[in-house]
Parts: sequence; C-alpha cells; structure tokens
Amino acid sequence: MAPSSVVVTIDKSTNISLLQLNQSDTSIFFEKQKPPTTKQFSWTLLLKAHRILSFFPRLATRVSQTLISVNKRIAIADNERDEVRYKERLIYKFIKLFLAVSVLSLFIEFVAYFQQWDLDFIHEINTANVMGLLHWLYVGWVSIRGEYVAPFVMMLSRFCVVLFMIQSVDRFVLGIGCFWIKLKNIKPRVDDSEGYDVEDGGSFPMVLVQIPMCDEREGKPDVGLVQARWSFVNKDENLLTRLQNINLCFHFEVEQQVNSHFLSFFGFNGTAGVWRIKALEESGGWLERTTVEDMDIAVRAHLNGWKFVYLNDVKVLCELPESYEAYKKQQHRWHSGPMQLFRLCLPAILKSKISKWKKANLIFLFFLLRKLILPFYSFTLFCVILPLTMFIPEAELPIWVICYVPITMSILNILPAPKSFPFLMPYLLFENTMSVTKFNAMVSGLFQLGSAYEWVVTKKTGRSSESNLLAFAERESKSFNEDKIQRRLSESGLEELGKLKEQETPVEPKKKNRIYRKELALACLLLTAATRSLLSAHGIHFYFLMFQGLSFLVVGLDLIGEQVA
Repeated sequence: MAPSSVVVTIDKSTNISLLQLNQSDTSIFFEKQKPPTTKQFSWTLLLKAHRILSFFPRLATRVSQTLISVNKRIAIADNERDEVRYKERLIYKFIKLFLAVSVLSLFIEFVAYFQQWDLDFIHEINTANVMGLLHWLYVGWVSIRGEYVAPFVMMLSRFCVVLFMIQSVDRFVLGIGCFWIKLKNIKPRVDDSEGYDVEDGGSFPMVLVQIPMCDEREGKPDVGLVQARWSFVNKDENLLTRLQNINLCFHFEVEQQVNSHFLSFFGFNGTAGVWRIKALEESGGWLERTTVEDMDIAVRAHLNGWKFVYLNDVKVLCELPESYEAYKKQQHRWHSGPMQLFRLCLPAILKSKISKWKKANLIFLFFLLRKLILPFYSFTLFCVILPLTMFIPEAELPIWVICYVPITMSILNILPAPKSFPFLMPYLLFENTMSVTKFNAMVSGLFQLGSAYEWVVTKKTGRSSESNLLAFAERESKSFNEDKIQRRLSESGLEELGKLKEQETPVEPKKKNRIYRKELALACLLLTAATRSLLSAHGIHFYFLMFQGLSFLVVGLDLIGEQVA
C-alpha cells in the first residue's frame, strides 16, 4: 500500500464506496491546524490586552466602593462613647507613639532602599563612604540599634517566647487529658448508696436554683457544684459567633472536663449550674467585691474543700453576643475580674488547708498562666515585638514562633468543634486581634484601674425566650384589638385605641456604628511593619503582618458581627 494513500474499510459495505486520497488532498482534513496568520495573532494579543486592562477599572471600582463604605462607617460612627475615654489611656498613647516612630522609620527605610543602602545589617561603618547627612543619620541609627536596641528586644522576645511555649504545653496537656477521658469513656457516676426515698421530699439535699438575669434564649456529700455544658443556639449566626463557638467549645470540652476529672475544680460559669446551699453558706455566700462573683464563690468553695463535678453530656441552651461591642465588653469583664479576684484571694489561698498541689494549680495555672500570661504574651509578642523586629532585623523572630506553633495550637483549640475547621485562619487572626482588649482588661484588673469595676450585662437577642414569646403574643393581641376597634369606628373605640397607642413601647433609635481607635492604630502599625518587611523580602513575616493588620482594620471599623445601620 502506498504511504501517500488512506484506506477506510467498513464491515457493512452496503451503499458504501472506497475512498482513496492522495497525500496532496489530505490538506482538507488539516486545514484547522494551520498556524495563525499575522492578523489573527495581532487580534489575539489585542483581546488579551483588553482583558488585562479591563481588570484594572473593575479593581479600582471595587476599591473605591470599599473606601466609600469605610468613609460612611467612620462618618456615622458613634465616637462620643469611644472606648478610649476610659481612664487607662496609657496603652493607646503607647500605640500611637509606636505608630508615629514606625512611620518615620519606614520613610527613612524607603530612602535607604532606593539609595541601595544596606537595610538589614552594616557590619563595618566606614565614615569615608558616608554620603550626606541623611546617610550619616541612617548609619548612626543602624549602629545604635545593633548595639543597644536589638539586645533588649531580643531579651524581651525570648521571655515572651518562653511564656508562649509554657502556655502551649499547658494547652497540649489539656488536649491529652481530654483525649484520655474520651478514650476511657470517663463520666461522673451517681452514688446511690444513701438510698433516697423518692416519696419523701425531705430526704433530698437543698439546692439553689439560679434564675438567669438577662434575656438569654432558652449529688455525694462533698460535691458543692454540678456544672452543665453550654450549647449555643446562634453559633452559626455570623462570623463573630462562629469564632466565639470555637473558643467556648474548647473551654467546656477540654478545660472544664479535664479540670473536673483530674482536679475536681474549675471556674463556675455563672449559669447552667446547681449549687449545694451548704457550700454557699460555708464559703461566705455571694459577694460584690469583683465583677466575676461566680468565679469568686467557686474559688472560696474550693478553698473550703468542696469538690466540683462537670457534666459534658448535659447541654443547656445559651446565646452568644452577636455584635462586637457586646462581645468586647464581655471579654473585658471576663479578663479584668480574674485579676481583681487574684489580688483578693492570694492571701486566702496561701493560708488555706488544701494541698500544695491544689495551691500551685490555683496560683500558677488557673490565675497566672491562663488569666495573666496568655493575654500578656499574645499582645506583647504579636502586636509589639513582631512589628518592632521588622525595623530591628538583628532581633528577628523565627518562623516557628509566628507560624508553626500558633497554627498547631489553633488546630488543638478547634478540635472540639470540627465543623469550624474552615475558619482556622480567621480564628487565629481574630484571637490575636482580641489580645489588645484582653491585655487592657488584665492590666486594669491587676492595678485596679477605673474600668475594672465596670459591670455591663452582655446584650443578647433572646428571640425565642419565654418572655419574648409572651410579649409577641401580647403584641398580636393588641394588633387584633386595634383592628376590631377601627372596624367599629365608635367614639368609645377611638378612645380605647388612643389608650392602647399610649401604652405602646417607644421605638428605640437605631444603634450607630462605632470605631475602635486602639484596633485602628494597631492596624496601621502592623501594615506599616508589613511594608517594611516587604522591602527586605521577609516572606512569611510579610503575609502574617499584612493579614493581621487587615484583621485589626476590620474589627476597628466594626465590620465583624452584627451589622447595624
């Protein structure tokens, strides 16, 4: 068969003829594979260029729309009640000073970058090579930072890293304890040895029934408290409630359960718990000396030898704050109150008759590590030292400190809520963002500053509580009565309608948006440090600082949680 021919054979040859083509005729089959002409190639390039150029107007439009939204948010924000008006403004002033110095340093670093000066290290300073006054100042700053500033920053960063690792080990041990409880299926057991008579009400112990004081949505002889777990009806309401759910799931699933099983002690959560009245009476009852009276009575009962039991299987419906303002005030109270309590309870802890192990647990683990050290190193390490090292590269933090360990700890924290794994990175960034609030609250509680005594009930929606359902039924009844009265159009009916309208609750004005200056100042600081790290191509440092700065920006503009008009 000739190589220039093509033969097609078909089994059923009815009405089919053999087609033979020479090589010269095969071009009809390969016409589409011809190389494009110069005109076609030019049109293709123009089309691609048009697509690329059209991207920039869309990008500019979206950026301008974002800026307009930000300007509107700032313009209508409620600045009169800004949280900077608290008495402890020292932290905010420090952040502003740090920001001003960082911006000035960034300007000098830009000049050094475009002049091709060494941005990171100058090992030998040769005065003969100094070019101008600005170069002389820059060389002097590099010499001073290397000899005097960098050692101090390195010492502070190492101290914070040690605290960071101790706290990480604590979290890891708690995780191992929780895994052991799950593996062995350890649960509290009811002791029936006393044989209570169900018909005799006097055979049962006296208990305290604690009634919730806010609009939320829905024994053994030595046991003084039985605490149930919280379950949240609005955990999927918005991003803020999802991130709160991660934290509180770890708190109940790991911290409370492990402390209950191995130590028979944990902090009372204020609700969803049953107290033995004798334990309250022997411990001095409820006191008003701190903003965390629930933790106060738990510590005093523990010092008197009472044991606590946590029931992880019993879930009580609660509600999470859906706005950042409410969440911020809640966290301020939760982190300033323990420091108040620590100051008051330390002498009693040292004088108590409990074992040395329990004393050490109360002082070093319960109070110092989890209530003081955690907010201290989170704010200092990630919001102060990390941006500072961008301008002092001699004291650079290693990658494992800012990347590997935080991600590992975040994974451990998120394990009790496996459905929240897609929110791992937002959770890590948000926890660092909240560190400024927690640090400020810890300082105010430790040193008894003004806002340490502020107790604000956490605002919650309470859409399905019994009282709200009754109010809804009452409103429906009023609406029916109004319609009935309007149909009658009688003089007495009009008078009754006027009375009903007078009894109506006045409509509350819409809440204004707020801006949070500490968070905004830290956002600018971190983004400035990210720009500086970009000049030196620090890699992971740049991305961490950039996303962390954007996280502070979102929170500072109150763009997380419940959106208000």
